[in-house]
Amino acid sequence: MTILTTILALAPALGGVSEPSGGLLAIKVGRAETVSGAAIEHAVILVDNGQIVEVGADLPVARGIPVFERPDWVVMPGLVSCYTRLGVDSRAGQEFSPEASPTPEIFPRHPDYKEVLEAGVTTIGIYPPGTGFPGHAAALRPHGATLAEMLVDEDAYLKVYFRANAQAKKQVRDAWAKVDEHDEKVKKAKEKFDKDSKGKSSEKKDEEKKEGEAKPEEKKDDKSKAFVPPEADAKIKPFLQVRDGELGMLVSLSQAADWAHWADAIGERKLDYALRVVMTREIDMFEVKEEIGKRGLRVVMEPQLSLVQGTMRQRNLATELAAAGAKIAFKPRNDTAGDHAAWLRHVGEIVGAGFSRDLALKAVTLEPAAVLKLDKKLGSIEKGKTANFVFLSGDPFEPSTQVMAVMLDGEFVSGEVKE
Repeated sequence: MTILTTILALAPALGGVSEPSGGLLAIKVGRAETVSGAAIEHAVILVDNGQIVEVGADLPVARGIPVFERPDWVVMPGLVSCYTRLGVDSRAGQEFSPEASPTPEIFPRHPDYKEVLEAGVTTIGIYPPGTGFPGHAAALRPHGATLAEMLVDEDAYLKVYFRANAQAKKQVRDAWAKVDEHDEKVKKAKEKFDKDSKGKSSEKKDEEKKEGEAKPEEKKDDKSKAFVPPEADAKIKPFLQVRDGELGMLVSLSQAADWAHWADAIGERKLDYALRVVMTREIDMFEVKEEIGKRGLRVVMEPQLSLVQGTMRQRNLATELAAAGAKIAFKPRNDTAGDHAAWLRHVGEIVGAGFSRDLALKAVTLEPAAVLKLDKKLGSIEKGKTANFVFLSGDPFEPSTQVMAVMLDGEFVSGEVKE
Protein backbone atom coordinates (compact mmCIF):
# COMPACT_ATOMS: atom_id res chain seq x y z
CA MET A 1 0.00 0.00 0.00
CA THR A 2 1.43 3.40 -0.99
CA ILE A 3 1.54 6.42 1.28
CA LEU A 4 -1.05 8.04 -0.97
CA THR A 5 -3.45 5.10 -0.64
CA THR A 6 -3.11 5.12 3.13
CA ILE A 7 -3.85 8.84 3.35
CA LEU A 8 -6.76 8.55 0.93
CA ALA A 9 -8.27 5.82 3.07
CA LEU A 10 -8.27 8.24 5.99
CA ALA A 11 -9.52 11.17 3.91
CA PRO A 12 -13.23 11.16 4.95
CA ALA A 13 -12.19 11.99 8.50
CA LEU A 14 -10.27 15.04 7.35
CA GLY A 15 -13.25 17.08 6.23
CA GLY A 16 -13.55 19.33 3.19
CA VAL A 17 -11.42 22.42 2.55
CA SER A 18 -12.48 24.98 -0.03
CA GLU A 19 -9.08 26.48 -0.73
CA PRO A 20 -5.39 25.44 -0.56
CA SER A 21 -3.67 25.40 2.82
CA GLY A 22 -0.28 24.49 4.25
CA GLY A 23 -1.50 21.01 5.34
CA LEU A 24 -2.68 18.07 3.26
CA LEU A 25 -3.34 19.12 -0.32
CA ALA A 26 -3.75 17.46 -3.72
CA ILE A 27 -2.47 19.52 -6.65
CA LYS A 28 -3.80 18.65 -10.11
CA VAL A 29 -2.21 20.34 -13.13
CA GLY A 30 -1.91 19.70 -16.84
CA ARG A 31 1.81 18.96 -16.73
CA ALA A 32 4.55 18.58 -14.13
CA GLU A 33 8.18 19.16 -15.09
CA THR A 34 9.68 16.90 -12.44
CA VAL A 35 13.34 17.56 -13.44
CA SER A 36 14.39 14.30 -11.75
CA GLY A 37 12.66 12.28 -14.46
CA ALA A 38 10.26 12.57 -17.35
CA ALA A 39 7.52 15.18 -17.38
CA ILE A 40 4.13 13.94 -16.14
CA GLU A 41 0.95 14.78 -18.04
CA HIS A 42 -2.26 15.15 -16.01
CA ALA A 43 -0.11 15.28 -12.90
CA VAL A 44 -1.31 14.92 -9.33
CA ILE A 45 1.01 15.95 -6.51
CA LEU A 46 0.09 15.21 -2.91
CA VAL A 47 1.63 17.62 -0.40
CA ASP A 48 1.52 17.23 3.36
CA ASN A 49 3.14 19.56 5.89
CA GLY A 50 5.31 21.16 3.25
CA GLN A 51 6.62 17.92 1.76
CA ILE A 52 5.82 15.99 -1.40
CA VAL A 53 4.15 12.74 -0.37
CA GLU A 54 3.33 11.32 -3.79
CA VAL A 55 3.43 12.36 -7.45
CA GLY A 56 2.04 10.65 -10.54
CA ALA A 57 -0.32 10.83 -13.49
CA ASP A 58 -4.09 10.78 -12.91
CA LEU A 59 -3.80 9.59 -9.32
CA PRO A 60 -7.20 9.20 -7.60
CA VAL A 61 -8.04 11.70 -4.88
CA ALA A 62 -10.62 10.64 -2.31
CA ARG A 63 -13.44 12.82 -1.13
CA GLY A 64 -12.47 15.13 1.71
CA ILE A 65 -8.92 15.91 0.60
CA PRO A 66 -8.61 19.55 -0.51
CA VAL A 67 -7.80 19.80 -4.22
CA PHE A 68 -6.13 22.65 -6.06
CA GLU A 69 -6.88 22.05 -9.72
CA ARG A 70 -5.57 23.98 -12.73
CA PRO A 71 -5.68 21.73 -15.82
CA ASP A 72 -4.11 24.40 -18.04
CA TRP A 73 -1.12 25.10 -15.82
CA VAL A 74 2.40 23.68 -15.79
CA VAL A 75 4.26 23.16 -12.52
CA MET A 76 8.00 22.92 -12.01
CA PRO A 77 10.32 23.07 -8.98
CA GLY A 78 10.93 26.51 -7.57
CA LEU A 79 13.88 28.28 -9.19
CA VAL A 80 17.17 28.30 -7.27
CA SER A 81 19.46 31.31 -7.69
CA CYS A 82 22.67 30.10 -6.05
CA TYR A 83 24.91 33.13 -6.67
CA THR A 84 23.51 36.56 -5.91
CA ARG A 85 23.91 39.72 -3.83
CA LEU A 86 20.23 40.62 -3.94
CA GLY A 87 19.20 42.90 -1.12
CA VAL A 88 22.76 43.54 0.11
CA ASP A 89 25.18 46.17 -1.14
CA SER A 90 28.35 46.20 0.98
CA ARG A 91 31.75 46.26 -0.71
CA ALA A 92 35.12 44.70 0.14
CA GLY A 93 38.60 44.30 -1.29
CA GLN A 94 41.13 41.48 -1.26
CA GLU A 95 40.10 39.39 1.73
CA PHE A 96 41.11 36.34 3.72
CA SER A 97 38.07 36.01 5.95
CA PRO A 98 36.64 32.55 5.14
CA GLU A 99 34.77 32.56 8.45
CA ALA A 100 32.71 35.64 7.45
CA SER A 101 29.01 35.43 6.60
CA PRO A 102 26.73 37.82 4.66
CA THR A 103 23.85 37.28 7.09
CA PRO A 104 24.49 40.39 9.25
CA GLU A 105 23.76 42.66 6.28
CA ILE A 106 20.54 40.93 5.15
CA PHE A 107 17.36 42.98 5.54
CA PRO A 108 14.41 40.53 5.34
CA ARG A 109 11.92 43.15 4.15
CA HIS A 110 13.98 44.26 1.17
CA PRO A 111 11.61 44.65 -1.82
CA ASP A 112 13.86 42.60 -4.12
CA TYR A 113 13.01 39.44 -2.20
CA LYS A 114 9.27 39.84 -2.78
CA GLU A 115 9.87 40.54 -6.46
CA VAL A 116 12.03 37.48 -7.12
CA LEU A 117 9.66 35.27 -5.15
CA GLU A 118 6.80 36.38 -7.37
CA ALA A 119 8.98 35.44 -10.35
CA GLY A 120 9.25 31.87 -9.07
CA VAL A 121 12.58 32.00 -7.25
CA THR A 122 12.14 30.09 -4.00
CA THR A 123 15.78 29.77 -2.87
CA ILE A 124 18.72 32.17 -3.14
CA GLY A 125 22.38 31.87 -2.25
CA ILE A 126 23.77 35.17 -0.93
CA TYR A 127 27.57 35.32 -1.15
CA PRO A 128 29.89 37.74 0.70
CA PRO A 129 31.61 40.65 -1.10
CA GLY A 130 35.31 40.84 -1.90
CA THR A 131 38.03 38.88 -3.65
CA GLY A 132 40.34 36.18 -2.37
CA PHE A 133 38.53 34.20 0.36
CA PRO A 134 35.80 36.67 1.44
CA GLY A 135 33.65 34.20 3.38
CA HIS A 136 30.89 31.64 3.01
CA ALA A 137 27.50 32.01 1.35
CA ALA A 138 24.11 31.61 3.03
CA ALA A 139 21.06 29.92 1.50
CA LEU A 140 17.76 31.73 2.07
CA ARG A 141 14.08 31.66 1.25
CA PRO A 142 13.20 35.09 -0.20
CA HIS A 143 10.25 35.20 2.19
CA GLY A 144 9.87 35.91 5.89
CA ALA A 145 9.74 38.73 8.41
CA THR A 146 13.00 37.74 10.12
CA LEU A 147 16.35 36.31 9.12
CA ALA A 148 15.56 33.16 11.11
CA GLU A 149 12.45 32.59 8.97
CA MET A 150 14.43 33.09 5.77
CA LEU A 151 17.56 31.11 6.62
CA VAL A 152 17.85 27.66 5.06
CA ASP A 153 21.57 27.05 5.59
CA GLU A 154 24.20 29.46 6.91
CA ASP A 155 27.08 27.45 5.37
CA ALA A 156 26.15 27.01 1.71
CA TYR A 157 29.63 27.18 0.15
CA LEU A 158 32.99 28.85 0.66
CA LYS A 159 33.41 31.67 -1.86
CA VAL A 160 36.78 31.83 -3.63
CA TYR A 161 37.72 34.55 -6.10
CA PHE A 162 40.77 33.30 -8.01
CA ARG A 163 42.91 34.91 -10.69
CA ALA A 164 46.05 33.75 -12.50
CA ASN A 165 48.66 35.52 -10.41
CA ALA A 166 51.26 34.69 -7.80
CA GLN A 167 49.33 36.35 -4.96
CA ALA A 168 46.20 34.27 -5.53
CA LYS A 169 48.17 31.02 -5.75
CA LYS A 170 50.10 31.85 -2.58
CA GLN A 171 46.88 32.56 -0.70
CA VAL A 172 45.46 29.16 -1.70
CA ARG A 173 48.65 27.28 -0.86
CA ASP A 174 49.06 29.10 2.46
CA ALA A 175 45.49 28.20 3.44
CA TRP A 176 46.04 24.51 2.84
CA ALA A 177 49.45 24.65 4.51
CA LYS A 178 47.67 25.89 7.65
CA VAL A 179 45.27 22.94 7.37
CA ASP A 180 48.26 20.59 7.23
CA GLU A 181 49.78 22.34 10.25
CA HIS A 182 46.55 21.90 12.20
CA ASP A 183 46.36 18.21 11.24
CA GLU A 184 49.91 17.72 12.46
CA LYS A 185 49.04 19.48 15.73
CA VAL A 186 46.04 17.18 16.19
CA LYS A 187 48.16 14.12 15.40
CA LYS A 188 50.78 15.03 18.03
CA ALA A 189 48.10 15.81 20.60
CA LYS A 190 46.49 12.41 19.97
CA GLU A 191 49.82 10.62 20.32
CA LYS A 192 50.43 12.36 23.65
CA PHE A 193 46.90 11.54 24.81
CA ASP A 194 47.33 7.86 23.94
CA LYS A 195 50.72 7.73 25.66
CA ASP A 196 49.40 9.40 28.80
CA SER A 197 46.34 7.17 28.87
CA LYS A 198 48.47 4.05 28.55
CA GLY A 199 50.70 5.24 31.40
CA LYS A 200 47.76 5.93 33.68
CA SER A 201 46.30 2.53 32.89
CA SER A 202 49.54 0.79 33.88
CA GLU A 203 49.73 2.74 37.15
CA LYS A 204 46.15 1.78 37.96
CA LYS A 205 46.85 -1.92 37.45
CA ASP A 206 49.89 -1.77 39.76
CA GLU A 207 47.77 -0.15 42.47
CA GLU A 208 45.10 -2.84 42.18
CA LYS A 209 47.67 -5.60 42.53
CA LYS A 210 48.96 -4.04 45.75
CA GLU A 211 45.56 -3.37 47.29
CA GLY A 212 43.90 -6.54 46.06
CA GLU A 213 40.84 -6.93 43.91
CA ALA A 214 38.00 -4.67 45.01
CA LYS A 215 34.53 -6.07 45.54
CA PRO A 216 32.26 -5.75 42.44
CA GLU A 217 29.96 -3.24 44.13
CA GLU A 218 32.94 -1.12 45.11
CA LYS A 219 34.41 -0.88 41.59
CA LYS A 220 34.34 2.54 40.06
CA ASP A 221 33.89 3.41 36.40
CA ASP A 222 37.43 3.93 35.13
CA LYS A 223 36.71 4.66 31.51
CA SER A 224 39.23 7.03 29.99
CA LYS A 225 37.99 10.38 28.84
CA ALA A 226 37.57 10.72 25.08
CA PHE A 227 40.23 12.54 23.12
CA VAL A 228 39.31 16.15 22.37
CA PRO A 229 41.35 17.54 19.44
CA PRO A 230 42.83 21.05 19.69
CA GLU A 231 40.46 23.80 18.56
CA ALA A 232 41.16 25.03 15.04
CA ASP A 233 41.56 28.71 14.27
CA ALA A 234 38.30 30.29 13.03
CA LYS A 235 39.90 31.07 9.66
CA ILE A 236 40.96 27.44 9.22
CA LYS A 237 37.67 25.77 10.19
CA PRO A 238 36.00 26.39 6.79
CA PHE A 239 38.90 24.68 5.03
CA LEU A 240 38.64 21.72 7.39
CA GLN A 241 34.93 21.56 6.53
CA VAL A 242 35.81 21.58 2.83
CA ARG A 243 38.46 18.90 3.36
CA ASP A 244 35.95 16.73 5.25
CA GLY A 245 33.19 17.19 2.65
CA GLU A 246 30.95 19.21 4.97
CA LEU A 247 31.26 22.40 2.92
CA GLY A 248 31.71 22.98 -0.80
CA MET A 249 33.57 25.77 -2.55
CA LEU A 250 32.54 28.02 -5.40
CA VAL A 251 35.62 29.21 -7.28
CA SER A 252 35.22 32.27 -9.50
CA LEU A 253 37.27 32.27 -12.72
CA SER A 254 37.21 34.59 -15.72
CA GLN A 255 39.62 33.02 -18.23
CA ALA A 256 41.29 29.75 -19.17
CA ALA A 257 44.57 30.83 -17.55
CA ASP A 258 42.77 31.12 -14.19
CA TRP A 259 41.76 27.46 -14.43
CA ALA A 260 45.31 26.31 -15.16
CA HIS A 261 46.70 28.22 -12.18
CA TRP A 262 43.88 27.05 -9.89
CA ALA A 263 44.51 23.41 -10.80
CA ASP A 264 48.21 23.94 -10.08
CA ALA A 265 47.52 25.69 -6.76
CA ILE A 266 45.37 22.88 -5.29
CA GLY A 267 47.60 20.12 -6.64
CA GLU A 268 46.42 16.58 -5.91
CA ARG A 269 43.95 17.53 -3.19
CA LYS A 270 40.52 16.00 -3.68
CA LEU A 271 38.19 18.92 -3.03
CA ASP A 272 34.47 19.44 -3.48
CA TYR A 273 34.09 22.60 -5.54
CA ALA A 274 32.11 24.17 -8.36
CA LEU A 275 33.24 26.88 -10.76
CA ARG A 276 31.77 30.31 -11.28
CA VAL A 277 32.60 31.29 -14.85
CA VAL A 278 32.04 34.96 -15.56
CA MET A 279 30.59 35.26 -19.06
CA THR A 280 32.15 37.92 -21.28
CA ARG A 281 31.87 38.74 -24.97
CA GLU A 282 34.92 36.70 -26.03
CA ILE A 283 35.50 34.38 -23.07
CA ASP A 284 38.14 31.72 -23.75
CA MET A 285 37.05 29.04 -21.23
CA PHE A 286 36.26 26.70 -24.13
CA GLU A 287 40.01 26.05 -24.28
CA VAL A 288 39.85 24.12 -20.99
CA LYS A 289 36.37 22.63 -21.32
CA GLU A 290 37.70 19.06 -21.54
CA GLU A 291 39.68 19.47 -18.30
CA ILE A 292 36.61 20.86 -16.54
CA GLY A 293 34.31 18.27 -18.08
CA LYS A 294 36.35 15.21 -17.20
CA ARG A 295 36.15 16.22 -13.54
CA GLY A 296 32.35 16.49 -13.81
CA LEU A 297 32.42 19.94 -12.22
CA ARG A 298 29.40 22.18 -11.87
CA VAL A 299 29.76 25.51 -13.62
CA VAL A 300 27.70 28.51 -12.54
CA MET A 301 27.29 30.86 -15.49
CA GLU A 302 24.94 33.34 -17.14
CA PRO A 303 22.58 32.00 -19.84
CA GLN A 304 24.08 33.92 -22.72
CA LEU A 305 26.12 33.35 -25.84
CA SER A 306 29.67 34.52 -26.41
CA LEU A 307 31.55 35.14 -29.63
CA VAL A 308 34.35 33.25 -31.30
CA GLN A 309 37.37 35.45 -30.68
CA GLY A 310 37.96 38.02 -33.38
CA THR A 311 34.68 37.24 -35.16
CA MET A 312 30.96 37.91 -34.89
CA ARG A 313 30.18 34.17 -34.87
CA GLN A 314 28.27 33.11 -31.78
CA ARG A 315 29.45 30.39 -29.42
CA ASN A 316 27.29 28.43 -26.94
CA LEU A 317 29.76 27.77 -24.12
CA ALA A 318 27.12 26.11 -21.91
CA THR A 319 26.46 23.51 -24.62
CA GLU A 320 30.18 22.87 -25.13
CA LEU A 321 30.85 22.46 -21.42
CA ALA A 322 27.88 20.12 -20.98
CA ALA A 323 29.02 18.01 -23.94
CA ALA A 324 32.44 17.70 -22.26
CA GLY A 325 30.83 16.39 -19.05
CA ALA A 326 30.33 19.51 -16.93
CA LYS A 327 27.07 20.20 -15.09
CA ILE A 328 25.58 23.61 -15.80
CA ALA A 329 23.92 25.81 -13.19
CA PHE A 330 22.56 29.02 -14.66
CA LYS A 331 22.34 32.32 -12.79
CA PRO A 332 20.47 35.42 -14.01
CA ARG A 333 22.39 37.53 -16.53
CA ASN A 334 22.61 40.46 -14.13
CA ASP A 335 22.20 40.55 -10.39
CA THR A 336 18.91 42.42 -10.29
CA ALA A 337 15.34 41.49 -9.42
CA GLY A 338 14.36 42.31 -13.00
CA ASP A 339 16.88 39.85 -14.43
CA HIS A 340 15.61 37.17 -12.05
CA ALA A 341 12.13 37.83 -13.47
CA ALA A 342 13.50 37.44 -17.03
CA TRP A 343 15.64 34.42 -16.12
CA LEU A 344 13.52 31.68 -17.71
CA ARG A 345 13.13 33.69 -20.90
CA HIS A 346 16.91 34.16 -21.17
CA VAL A 347 17.49 30.44 -20.58
CA GLY A 348 14.95 29.79 -23.32
CA GLU A 349 17.15 31.74 -25.70
CA ILE A 350 20.09 29.44 -24.92
CA VAL A 351 17.82 26.43 -25.45
CA GLY A 352 16.84 27.90 -28.82
CA ALA A 353 20.56 28.12 -29.65
CA GLY A 354 21.08 24.40 -29.01
CA PHE A 355 21.34 23.82 -25.26
CA SER A 356 19.41 20.74 -24.04
CA ARG A 357 15.96 21.57 -22.70
CA ASP A 358 16.21 18.87 -20.02
CA LEU A 359 19.58 20.21 -18.88
CA ALA A 360 18.16 23.73 -18.92
CA LEU A 361 15.44 22.70 -16.45
CA LYS A 362 18.10 21.23 -14.17
CA ALA A 363 20.28 24.32 -14.64
CA VAL A 364 17.74 26.56 -12.89
CA THR A 365 16.64 24.08 -10.21
CA LEU A 366 18.55 20.92 -9.31
CA GLU A 367 22.10 21.95 -10.26
CA PRO A 368 22.12 25.28 -8.41
CA ALA A 369 20.53 23.46 -5.46
CA ALA A 370 23.51 21.08 -5.56
CA VAL A 371 25.91 24.06 -5.49
CA LEU A 372 24.19 25.05 -2.23
CA LYS A 373 24.30 21.39 -1.07
CA LEU A 374 20.50 21.37 -0.93
CA ASP A 375 19.75 19.01 -3.81
CA LYS A 376 18.52 16.27 -1.45
CA LYS A 377 15.72 18.60 -0.35
CA LEU A 378 15.15 20.93 -3.31
CA GLY A 379 15.34 21.21 -7.07
CA SER A 380 13.00 18.47 -8.30
CA ILE A 381 9.45 17.21 -7.87
CA GLU A 382 9.76 13.83 -6.19
CA LYS A 383 8.59 12.13 -3.04
CA GLY A 384 10.25 13.35 0.13
CA LYS A 385 11.37 16.73 -1.17
CA THR A 386 10.20 20.15 -0.06
CA ALA A 387 7.09 21.44 -1.85
CA ASN A 388 8.63 24.52 -3.49
CA PHE A 389 6.83 25.03 -6.82
CA VAL A 390 6.32 27.63 -9.49
CA PHE A 391 3.09 27.37 -11.49
CA LEU A 392 3.22 28.58 -15.10
CA SER A 393 0.74 29.34 -17.83
CA GLY A 394 2.71 27.25 -20.35
CA ASP A 395 6.13 25.91 -21.26
CA PRO A 396 8.81 27.34 -18.93
CA PHE A 397 10.97 28.58 -21.79
CA GLU A 398 8.32 30.14 -24.01
CA PRO A 399 8.60 33.95 -23.99
CA SER A 400 4.84 34.38 -23.52
CA THR A 401 4.63 32.11 -20.46
CA GLN A 402 3.67 33.81 -17.22
CA VAL A 403 4.16 32.87 -13.58
CA MET A 404 0.69 32.18 -12.19
CA ALA A 405 1.47 31.21 -8.59
CA VAL A 406 4.34 30.24 -6.28
CA MET A 407 4.33 27.69 -3.47
CA LEU A 408 6.96 27.74 -0.74
CA ASP A 409 7.19 24.96 1.86
CA GLY A 410 3.73 23.73 0.90
CA GLU A 411 2.02 27.11 1.15
CA PHE A 412 1.01 29.49 -1.62
CA VAL A 413 2.89 32.73 -1.19
CA SER A 414 2.12 34.41 -4.51
CA GLY A 415 -0.62 34.37 -7.14
CA GLU A 416 -4.41 34.19 -7.25
CA VAL A 417 -5.07 30.71 -5.89
CA LYS A 418 -8.49 30.85 -4.21
CA GLU A 419 -11.20 28.59 -5.62
